[in-house]
Amino acid sequence: MIPALNEENSIASVVRDVKTALPTASVLVVDDGSTDNTAENAAKAGALLLRLPFNLGIGGAVQSGYLFAMRNGYDVAVQIDGDGQHDPVFIPDMLTRLDSFDLVIGSRFMSNVGFRSTAMRRIGIGILSGLLKALTGQRFTDPTSGFRVANRRVIEHCAANYSQDFPEVESLLHLRREGLSIIESPVVMRQRSYGRSSINWTKSLWYMMKVSLSLCIGLARRRVP
Repeated sequence: MIPALNEENSIASVVRDVKTALPTASVLVVDDGSTDNTAENAAKAGALLLRLPFNLGIGGAVQSGYLFAMRNGYDVAVQIDGDGQHDPVFIPDMLTRLDSFDLVIGSRFMSNVGFRSTAMRRIGIGILSGLLKALTGQRFTDPTSGFRVANRRVIEHCAANYSQDFPEVESLLHLRREGLSIIESPVVMRQRSYGRSSINWTKSLWYMMKVSLSLCIGLARRRVP
């Protein structure tokens, strides 16, 4: 599943790359209220298309993908970004780890090559990693990564209970609270195919502060059966 917002320049190549890496997989693009030709280009590339009526944000888009997977009986869901940063060539290796774990996260920091984001974002990721270690007892080197492979247990949980604001980081807390097992797998990230990230150093700092507060509040939330 590929959540995408205004990625008309890269979405077709991402779909084709996934189809090359996983020839038998269904490829779903969740168009999160794009105002460009993202949906049309995804469909032309051969993807299934789920068009949201308006922009829900990354959390709503990803949860929509999990709902689609649950309701259509899929046992495995692969999440990959629509901007071309995630290389699908690593998906088969990540899939092999589902034999022993519920969720596999592609970590850019387990290898010394590829795109590793700005220094400020790396500092923020390090802080969030330390906070998650304190809250869950497990250390994650790349907790903000949206490159993930999930089994049916994770699909069902995320379809019913998924954070809307900071889904990548918060979902790790909730999944660990439910006793689900998570492991990271080394991947090499690529630069965005087109455009640039909207997150600068001030937004990175603000994001880190908000996520940290959200994680602490998340500990007090009632568990969803």
